[in-house]
Amino acid sequence: MKKIEASMAGTVWKVLVSAGDDVTAGQTVIILESMKMEIPIEVAIDGKVASLSIAEGDFVNDGDVLLELE
Repeated sequence: MKKIEASMAGTVWKVLVSAGDDVTAGQTVIILESMKMEIPIEVAIDGKVASLSIAEGDFVNDGDVLLELE
């Protein structure tokens, strides 16, 4: 399993995928909001979303696991 982590602290503004969704390298899967800026979180590899660790509105810190790919 490949873990996708937050690149900075912020609030989860949008979750663009669900468990079971296929994703491709470069696809934006989550958008964080910090200091009124939107920060897209992209996956680096193709895969399938195994699980989400967050929900819209959650606060995350740098390095927190957002989702796992299989």
